[in-house]
Amino acid sequence: MDFGIVTAKVDEIGYITHAENLGFTHCWVTDSQMIRSNCWAVLALAARDTRRMRLGTGVNVPALRLAPVAANGIATINRLAPTGHTAMRTLGQRPMRLAPFREYVEVVRALLAGKEVDYTLEGETHPIRFQMREHCFIDLEHPIPIYIAGFGPKAQALAGEIADGLVSGLPRGGSVPAMLAHAERGAAQAGRRLPGDFLTAAMVTLALRRPGEALDSDRIVAECGPAILSGLHYLVARHLETGEDPPEYARPIWKGYLAWLEEVPPAQRHQRLHGSHYSFLDPVEARFITSALVEAVCLAGSPEEIVERVRALTQEGLKQIMLYPPLNRQYRVIEDFADSVMARL
Repeated sequence: MDFGIVTAKVDEIGYITHAENLGFTHCWVTDSQMIRSNCWAVLALAARDTRRMRLGTGVNVPALRLAPVAANGIATINRLAPTGHTAMRTLGQRPMRLAPFREYVEVVRALLAGKEVDYTLEGETHPIRFQMREHCFIDLEHPIPIYIAGFGPKAQALAGEIADGLVSGLPRGGSVPAMLAHAERGAAQAGRRLPGDFLTAAMVTLALRRPGEALDSDRIVAECGPAILSGLHYLVARHLETGEDPPEYARPIWKGYLAWLEEVPPAQRHQRLHGSHYSFLDPVEARFITSALVEAVCLAGSPEEIVERVRALTQEGLKQIMLYPPLNRQYRVIEDFADSVMARL
């Protein structure tokens, strides 16, 4: 099992290097322009200051930029160091649909492989490729894996069909065996088998209990609350877009949360919904966090219990756990996890 962090604050590169020193192997930089630093700027600084850590967007959001622009950003970071959801919804927009997403990934992948590709923009199609490669503005010589973020069966199948790995979340993306089954189905449809190095990574919220501590203690809520509520943001966004019912664990607080959201005019609800996203604990939203909710959505337990759970996830096929703590707790969370869990594995 590898361990990664998720971040996107351009003046906190020291957090990334600290995580590397603790043994974290991956840094995923979020791409959400209305609430985060520019992902390419963060990656450039991280590439300068890290030594071995694997760096990448977590994840690049296709609808925000043209496929050739995304490919150039990736290849430029690769020159420095060979190695979502909110980005559209904070604009009040829905994420890209699967068919154009597939086309986007295929264009990016072909360009990063040094190929020429027919690219269509505004109804016109022309062949494009990276030029002047001999001047080393970018690096295509070191292979760049392409991972797909998928939380539903179709996107997870697409990862198996055309990508080098799948990035998802627990429990939002389903169980690890279910994720892999969907990816394997996609691979079979493409006439291939999942390669042995196919990455299956999941963002996990950690609730590391101290002896006798309740799951809804002030400390645990402070460390887990922003991620728990961000997961709730996703469920609400899906409900508003599609009418999809919430999972069982969210139902006890569902009506109250929707009522809180509806206190603001419809045109501003997307801003309220993502106002604290993964960064801090909104004290008003905090009242919706219960011990049952913590237990349902977090990797919760004593250090010994979490070690056993990590081993079980490894046996199920998960290859990486990604942590995304709130800003004011991020150093503490990754240090506690490294000392209490990673050191025992």
